Amino acid sequence: MKATGIVRRIDDLGRIVIPKEIRRTLHIREGDPLEIFTDQNGAIVLKKYSPIGDLSTFAGQYAQGLAAASGSLVCVMDRDHIIAAAGNGKKNYDGKPVSRELEQFIESRGCQVTGAQEKECRKLTLDDNMQYQTQALATIICEGDAIGAVALCSAEMPDHVGEVQGKLAQAAAVFLAKQVEQ
Repeated sequence: MKATGIVRRIDDLGRIVIPKEIRRTLHIREGDPLEIFTDQNGAIVLKKYSPIGDLSTFAGQYAQGLAAASGSLVCVMDRDHIIAAAGNGKKNYDGKPVSRELEQFIESRGCQVTGAQEKECRKLTLDDNMQYQTQALATIICEGDAIGAVALCSAEMPDHVGEVQGKLAQAAAVFLAKQVEQ
């Protein structure tokens, strides 16, 4: 653990304020869930909680099946990182932080299908070289909260690929949201 040198007092309702600098550094936003851990030495650790992160093994298996069926790169992400990737190029995405552009997309609760002619594919990660021609994105909404997204990206250019990808991404987002709710 790393000391910050910041000391805060607990108020009469048991609350403590996490300084803005720490929230910004750790990408903690208003309303983000935090998980609380304790140890035998009296330490309290707050960890950003990802409901999709609990399903990482399942999401990985689902992404593999979807990638095999669609021939696309499939990425499942929470609001911060790609938690599962499958298909051609998965090693360039798996576990990497999502781009700011994608964070904003998730916050907007959008669904988008983009073909090569629109030239509006979104970067999935900060260092994404965007080697795809079509992209479908669907936000995972669980109990009213936007908790992540599913992306299907393909190097193929046929017009129908984007439409099919869009339906698959939406179905995957709804299915994963139902799994989180259980």
